[in-house]
Amino acid sequence: MNKPLLYAFLLALIGCGTKEKKSPSVFFAGEIVNPTSEYIVLFKDDVVIDSAKLDVDNRFAIKLDSVDEGLYHFDHSPELQYVYLEKGDSLMIRLNTEDFDESLIFSGKGEEINNFLLELFLSTENEPAIIYSYADLEPHQFKDKIDSLRAIKLNLLNELSKETTLSPSAKEIAQASIDYNYYIYNEKYPFWHRRKTGRTIIPEMPKHFYDYRNEVDYNNKRLSYHRYYYNFMKTHFNNLSYMGCYSNCKSAHREIITNKLHFNQHKLKLIDSMITQKDLRDNLFRNVALDYLIKVHDSNKNNRIFINDFHKLSGNNKHSAEIEAIYQGVNNLQPANKLPNISVYDVAGNSITLQEIAEKDKNTVFYFWSGTQRLHFENILKRVTLLSKKKPGFSFVGINCNTDPIRWQSLININQLNVDKQFRTDDFEHLKNTLVIGGLNKGIITKNGLIVDAFADLFKSF
Repeated sequence: MNKPLLYAFLLALIGCGTKEKKSPSVFFAGEIVNPTSEYIVLFKDDVVIDSAKLDVDNRFAIKLDSVDEGLYHFDHSPELQYVYLEKGDSLMIRLNTEDFDESLIFSGKGEEINNFLLELFLSTENEPAIIYSYADLEPHQFKDKIDSLRAIKLNLLNELSKETTLSPSAKEIAQASIDYNYYIYNEKYPFWHRRKTGRTIIPEMPKHFYDYRNEVDYNNKRLSYHRYYYNFMKTHFNNLSYMGCYSNCKSAHREIITNKLHFNQHKLKLIDSMITQKDLRDNLFRNVALDYLIKVHDSNKNNRIFINDFHKLSGNNKHSAEIEAIYQGVNNLQPANKLPNISVYDVAGNSITLQEIAEKDKNTVFYFWSGTQRLHFENILKRVTLLSKKKPGFSFVGINCNTDPIRWQSLININQLNVDKQFRTDDFEHLKNTLVIGGLNKGIITKNGLIVDAFADLFKSF
């Protein structure tokens, strides 16, 4: 079917209003204003289902013969957002990448649940700071605040259920979006409270504070990739591990904070004992490993102990190769080691290694940026300009990630960057794993070609 006919067909389907869904097929189409990529890619969990290239009018269309009803997400690099799909849906979107989430609108069959989920997401974006302001309240007062916010959202869901027919699956996703978002705050409360009040111990929690845990399904496959469910699980296991160390190991707060190996071993064992659903289990094990290997910067001995426990408990984890690569990367990035002999490209397209770039007679700082993250790029440039003045004995070298060569060179020219100090990679995954890049604020400091600090932070380490 050619594109004009397809769009006409979609509009005809949308005009059918609330008629019963009969077809097992699904249409997902729309328009992207100010596109940042040529494609829309549709995922179910972490598997690509289909993709579509934008046409000359920045429109796309995807037709699926059938779907497993549930939560999907669409990717328009570097952004992504959820979309809920059921058989018979004919869903259209319109968005402007300059205001991606806020401009997104769903229309057509399936619009009600999708617009509701989007509104939930937008309404909770600014809540963490507000809820943190309640953290100095006593436990029962804090919980009353959280319960009130949750009740407001549940009332909205009840109103939607009266206005339109939601399938059991759609209602489950909406309910989970509300419940687990607010359960997260209850898990964080003891630590927020201690920090905000300046106390040295965790407050004693009322008997029924964690009653909602009795309703938690630890192995819900339909929610394994749901943002609030997954984030709850991460926070929940942090809480359980801390409390387990505090009570069962008779560890003081300072011991738990400083003995990261012991704390993370607790988390691995808890996940192993409580989670059987493979995707969720694999992803939670991966999260613990990334947290430990990238953020803790422990000794080689402790890293080896941790990685052995990871492989023993996690078994055939689908992320094992990635975690092993990061583990090897951490070991290779210890102080006084040579930089990994990884290649990047200069503005002329020539391949050159980091070892060749690192200046032998002065300190070199490698920093990282992406043309798709405009605000971060602007902040990095300001920071590097400031540090270059404060640290004249340092040479700052930029490595670009995830930007096509033409746009990269355009950004270099527009921002008048020194072309001799700018390079790019066309294999970010390899660079990320080899250099253990957990975030683009990372800096790698070298002197005479040897590593001084491979885990510096441009905004904190200077």
